[in-house]
Amino acid sequence: MLYIYNKNTNPYFNLAAEEYVLKEFQEECFMLWRNEPSIIVGKNQNTLAEINLDYVRQHKIPVVRRLSGGGAVFHDLGNLNFTFIVNEDVSSFSDFKRFTQPIIDVLRKLSVNAEFSGRNDITIDGKKISGNAQYYYKNRILHHGTLLFSSSITDLSAALKVRPVKFEDKGVKSVSKRVTNISEHLKEPITIEQFIDLIMNHIREQTGGSEMYEFTQEDIKKIEKLVKEKYSTWEWNFGTSPDYSFKNEKKFTGGTVEVNLNVEKGIIKDIKIYGDFFGKYDVSEVENLLKGVKHSEEEIRKVLSNIDMNDYFANITVDNLIEVMF
Repeated sequence: MLYIYNKNTNPYFNLAAEEYVLKEFQEECFMLWRNEPSIIVGKNQNTLAEINLDYVRQHKIPVVRRLSGGGAVFHDLGNLNFTFIVNEDVSSFSDFKRFTQPIIDVLRKLSVNAEFSGRNDITIDGKKISGNAQYYYKNRILHHGTLLFSSSITDLSAALKVRPVKFEDKGVKSVSKRVTNISEHLKEPITIEQFIDLIMNHIREQTGGSEMYEFTQEDIKKIEKLVKEKYSTWEWNFGTSPDYSFKNEKKFTGGTVEVNLNVEKGIIKDIKIYGDFFGKYDVSEVENLLKGVKHSEEEIRKVLSNIDMNDYFANITVDNLIEVMF
């Protein structure tokens, strides 16, 4: 088994690194890693329906889709992630408890009464400190989980808070649960670095391994290629969302605007704009311009910058219309 403490904190790199090790290595692996503030969404989720877009924009928080299913999670440097990659057939898939047990054992060594709960969580006194997910690829199982050690719970709540009324879609929804930090339950305080060492040493003892592995320059080059081609792209993080309908309404100086969208593979397939605003020309001309465009602020802004907004929406700006479209 390879043992990796990946000290890179870039979320695009770290999600790509998991896929790289899963698909390019033969060996089994245990890896620990942390991300700078970011939102990681499950493979089957509608990204826009899971995040507080205003908060994400304001704080410039990266949003990255992972390989595995499950719900959206907020990462920061107070959250530790662990990854097991093992060579087994699909019959072992969804056995979450076996991968979480070593983590529970470490916590119990620290006199923290952690336990496996529900389908894929670790809890302390009924509060969640870890969510787990899995992915299967060619007789290799990737299991990864979060460990809230000293994470900003306020940021977590704010980043994932969204008005679900805007969306009707078939994406998997995240389930909000009461959460807590491990650090709050320790009898003697330790740093997250000490916690990392405790877990890594425990796994190495349990699996009889000793050698730590560091990514080579060649590894890093290939991971960064995967970042560029997949994990940092709009197509992967937003465009692969399940099809959805979106509805939003806002009032501006120039009147009320209501937008209804049907989006397939991240592309606006149908759009209707209603409201009590005034305009010289028919708003259907704007609707036609926006059909076939990515449901992304950047692409919509490009289209709207080529028209005189006052011709269609008196006293309503491009920023106003974009605001109501997300």
